[in-house]
Amino acid sequence: MTGRLKTVVGVLIVAVLLFPLYWMVNASFQPSGALLKPDPDWFPGGGTLDGYRKALSTQGPHLLSSLIIALGTVVVSLVIAMPASYALAQLKMRGGPVIVFVMLIVQMIPGIVMANSLYTVFGNLGLIDNYLGLVLADSTATIPFAVLLLRAFMISIPRELTEASRVDGAGYWRTFFSIIVPVSRNAMVTAGLFSFLFAWADFLFAVTLTTGQTFEPVTVGIYRFVGNQSADWNGVMATAALASIPAAVLLVIAQRYVVAGLTSGAVKD
Repeated sequence: MTGRLKTVVGVLIVAVLLFPLYWMVNASFQPSGALLKPDPDWFPGGGTLDGYRKALSTQGPHLLSSLIIALGTVVVSLVIAMPASYALAQLKMRGGPVIVFVMLIVQMIPGIVMANSLYTVFGNLGLIDNYLGLVLADSTATIPFAVLLLRAFMISIPRELTEASRVDGAGYWRTFFSIIVPVSRNAMVTAGLFSFLFAWADFLFAVTLTTGQTFEPVTVGIYRFVGNQSADWNGVMATAALASIPAAVLLVIAQRYVVAGLTSGAVKD
């Protein structure tokens, strides 16, 4: 009975998650006028690809911009978070608990406060309408989370592994690259995936730190596309469907690494 209940609950959860996605894809294939009917069609009989043609022509550069920003955020987050997590988890670092507490506090700061503060700083540094500026802005939110997640994993790594490496003459950095990084693969994938998803879906930093004169992430592109084409829901839904593809593909590919990174340690008894 318990197994059946779990199956039913799982099916219901999947249905709840997929239902909005289905309607988004369904609407993207229907003419704009069809979406205004009192009883919209469950299945688009006379489907059209006009929305996708318009989405690709107007939002293609925005999708590429979001991809560059998201990948850059992943790189910056992991490059900083991995050594920081290693120091907090495996080395006797002074003030380690205080640093962890500060990172928890940082997670509670409202995004609009950080966005306004970064706008002033980046304006003085010439990083408005700049890919590097958005990567750094997104990294301010993803690095603390990545450090906390990776630290929780690295604490479970037996100290005997690192001590044996040190006895063999390896320095801290060689121990880090030879021991810590390989056994932390699942946690790295998990932290990188969450960093990518945050940067890909970010709207607040994107709309604050860009003016639209040089480039726009896809979230801002969709926002302004809706404002300019409020009657063209076919194109809006097609754009939203295209923007969901990279995140969906990554989640499917990395799901087993995410589960392992969140639930397992380096060595199992």
